[in-house]
Amino acid sequence: MGKVKIVTDSTADIPKELVEELDITVVPLKVHFGDDMFEDGINLTPEEFYNKLDESNLMPSTSQPTPFQFEEEYKRLAGNDEDVSILSIHLSSRLSGTYQSAHIASLELENDVDITVIDSKKASYAIGIMVTEVARLAKEGADKRACERRMNELLHDTSVFFMVDTLEYLEKNGRIGKASAMLGSLLKIKPILSLNDDGEVFPYEKARGQKKALGKIYKELETRFGTDQVYVGISHAKAYEEAAVIMKELEDRLNVTSSVMTSIGPVIGAHVGPGTISISVTKS
Repeated sequence: MGKVKIVTDSTADIPKELVEELDITVVPLKVHFGDDMFEDGINLTPEEFYNKLDESNLMPSTSQPTPFQFEEEYKRLAGNDEDVSILSIHLSSRLSGTYQSAHIASLELENDVDITVIDSKKASYAIGIMVTEVARLAKEGADKRACERRMNELLHDTSVFFMVDTLEYLEKNGRIGKASAMLGSLLKIKPILSLNDDGEVFPYEKARGQKKALGKIYKELETRFGTDQVYVGISHAKAYEEAAVIMKELEDRLNVTSSVMTSIGPVIGAHVGPGTISISVTKS
């Protein structure tokens, strides 16, 4: 039985202890503040990023890994072992060119290494919740076919909702117009956002204030998952206390068998801003 190696990128926001425990390879995206470039999670932690965001007048930008970076990681993982196969699971292709870079690298090595590149059609720990499930299977000795089958289930069964604290970052990144951002802020409208089947951000619903928005999310998750056993992930941008309260509420409402709380990293944080909370749920 061949060994299965799992690769993802830094936008999956997987806690370091899980990355190490499950032997996941994480390829970093980059964050730019003017002429200064940082690698997400390598030389810029979430805490450092949000501090820089507070102190800087510059709006950060982000960039994807190059195909060469993926190619180097794939070659390192495969080594000289012909039995190694790789599953490479990445940020929605509608949000970044990361998937495309990984795909180009896989084509360069297609005669030498068995690589399958998967578009998660998700972001932040909505990717991580799937990656960790598949990585756990691989660590237990499952073959590539079993890992791919589980991944297909996860792509179908994973739900994600997120709320931003301010519409400023979405407006600056061109997701909504300036007038909409101003109106939403004045009326204290809390948009509930999600990702559609194509991996694009869309407004799921709107509510007046966070409490009502959360109520709508809880109700929808209870409807979708009922009494099914679920794995819950919450990622947050400098909003630990709020995230902890939400996790407790979900553990009371759903049949939660495992849960993870993590920080939204610099790349996703640059697009959604501090105060954002994302809730991801999948069948366990």
